[in-house]
Amino acid sequence: MSVTVIGVRFKEAGKIYYFDPGDFNITTNDHVIVETARGIEYGSVVVGLKEVDDSEVVPPLKKVIRIATADDDARVEENAFREKEAFAICLEKIEQHNLPMKLIDVEYTFDNSKVIFFFTADGRVDFRELVKDLATVFRTRIELRQIGVRDEAKMLGGIGFCGRELCCHTFLGDFAPVSIKMAKEQNLSLNPSKISGICGRLLCCLKYENDVYVENRKCGCKVKNMEALNNVDEDGDAFDLHKLED
Repeated sequence: MSVTVIGVRFKEAGKIYYFDPGDFNITTNDHVIVETARGIEYGSVVVGLKEVDDSEVVPPLKKVIRIATADDDARVEENAFREKEAFAICLEKIEQHNLPMKLIDVEYTFDNSKVIFFFTADGRVDFRELVKDLATVFRTRIELRQIGVRDEAKMLGGIGFCGRELCCHTFLGDFAPVSIKMAKEQNLSLNPSKISGICGRLLCCLKYENDVYVENRKCGCKVKNMEALNNVDEDGDAFDLHKLED
């Protein structure tokens, strides 16, 4: 059995979620207001009307509330401005409490029911007093969410050594598992500086061609320009490959 859906993203290069378009004539690049687990949200339509098997849909399939209006667009712009102010205030509060954490981003939910602060830290951080201070300032629900280095790179963006914008920031919706074995399959140098991204983890692009290399080996095809594979960098120093993996 198939159902008609549209695909919506809430962040650039974010995960795509399916919604029921109802009676609305919705096309790609439209903006819509929908209900999510976080509340009422504003999203961009990246997949127009299409039929998918109901096994691909996570029930219950929520209906689109409305196509975004000019007032909705204005609220999103206002929230973006408020997020910048909230970022500066939170930085000041973090410094006041002398907390070992790095603020990465701030996000207001569309209906302003919650403000989410994303941060990185080496370990656990006791931010209870910080939450109280922020709740007093913003008078709404406050959530502090600790993220990993890959999520930090996805949020902030940057340029990879290939000279292009980071894949995770531009089009990758989810992080696929990447392993040292993939680098070995492709006869790549195991020097960490060559197979790790700016996040310090293994390059996401190791996944792109790996299946082709695996299939070639199964059929007995030889790969030219084989390199000697070992766990020693160019300076002759040993390094721990497992630290690069997730």
